[in-house]
Amino acid sequence: MSEDHLDALALLHDPVRRSLYDVVAASGGDVGRGEAAESAGISRTLAAHHLDKLVEAGLLESGLRPQERRGPGSGRPAKVYRRAAGERSVSLPPRDYQGLASVLAGVVELLGADEEAERAARRAGRRLAGTRGDEPVETVLRERGYEPYAEGDRLRMRNCPFHALSREQPVLVCSMNLALCQGLLEGLGDDPERARLDPRPGECCVSLSKTNED
Repeated sequence: MSEDHLDALALLHDPVRRSLYDVVAASGGDVGRGEAAESAGISRTLAAHHLDKLVEAGLLESGLRPQERRGPGSGRPAKVYRRAAGERSVSLPPRDYQGLASVLAGVVELLGADEEAERAARRAGRRLAGTRGDEPVETVLRERGYEPYAEGDRLRMRNCPFHALSREQPVLVCSMNLALCQGLLEGLGDDPERARLDPRPGECCVSLSKTNED
């Protein structure tokens, strides 16, 4: 475990900073100081201070949004914030589950056991559903870190909980992720075909239709 990670995550113990971080993370894009301040219910000056602290800690990234007007009197570009691409994790005592997961993914590839891995992931999804009663799939996905949000007729997910491993084994991990989501839907008594591979840069590779599709 890195002390930098611990220090960074400790910043989120402050309710104002946590609220600002959640506002930026939930946007899925760039958020200005004024927008963040309004959403968090604080002044723009206070929001700017805390947002910049989150940037210093590596939890957010900042950039500039050009003004729509150009030329004299157009003003300076507005500062905007987005969630940082890097990952932060804390484990006491230190653990390396990611390292073992990488080894196991390599074994699956070596043995050509992709179909068996997908079946295992689907069973895991059904088991997860069995512990959740009648909760909607959106609730379960949110608690598993997928960060679902509605867009048109689909339920998309801003975060891939398996992002680090998917960079090493994208085909295997995405197919297992899809199988996991389908097993979850099946276990909840829903149509597993609602879930399909629907990759989008920076987001989860799976999306769900809001209702069953013909």
